[in-house]
Amino acid sequence: MLGAWVAAIPLVTGLLGGSAAQPAEGLTCRGAGVDAAAQVRYRTEAVIDAPLDVIWKLQTEVDRWPSWQGPVTSAERLDHGRFRVGSAFHWTTPVPPGTGIPATSLDITSTVRQVKQGSCIRWTGPADGEGVHIDGVHVWNFSRVKGGVKVSTEETHTGPQVDANVPMATAILQAGLEGWLADLKAAAGAQAPAGMPAPPGR
Repeated sequence: MLGAWVAAIPLVTGLLGGSAAQPAEGLTCRGAGVDAAAQVRYRTEAVIDAPLDVIWKLQTEVDRWPSWQGPVTSAERLDHGRFRVGSAFHWTTPVPPGTGIPATSLDITSTVRQVKQGSCIRWTGPADGEGVHIDGVHVWNFSRVKGGVKVSTEETHTGPQVDANVPMATAILQAGLEGWLADLKAAAGAQAPAGMPAPPGR
């Protein structure tokens, strides 16, 4: 649900100078998107030079997230079998310093609401810690493009603490999502076979 939190808040806040401008049309999965009423929203994307099945496996094998995402301290699937509508997972990530939030970590329970194999995922769920509650909606899109696979992600947060300081909350979300994509790109690149065939359209 939440993008991984990181500690570089002053830098990112300075770069943002307020809420980041977002595209007019949000990402969707099977027709459903993020929370249109949320004040805290961020969207980004990256092209990853790796096979789609490698990227998809990394993203949906939740139990393995801590092995390639530094900010994820624990992750556990709460159901078994294929990643599907209704799949749920519990994970934890530290709260970055300087937020004014007393919690040292967030406990997040995410539930998959929409999914299309190899194409998109949408999950929702709460993140809770001492003195903080956040409701998040997170959408991922995956598409083959020239140069690999374009991974696009958009997330919204709502809750008293994030709504009280939208620029800082947006900066934290931006840093988390950019970090998640960077980690995914590194992990997928490490697993991609040498001399992998070019995807269609290259």
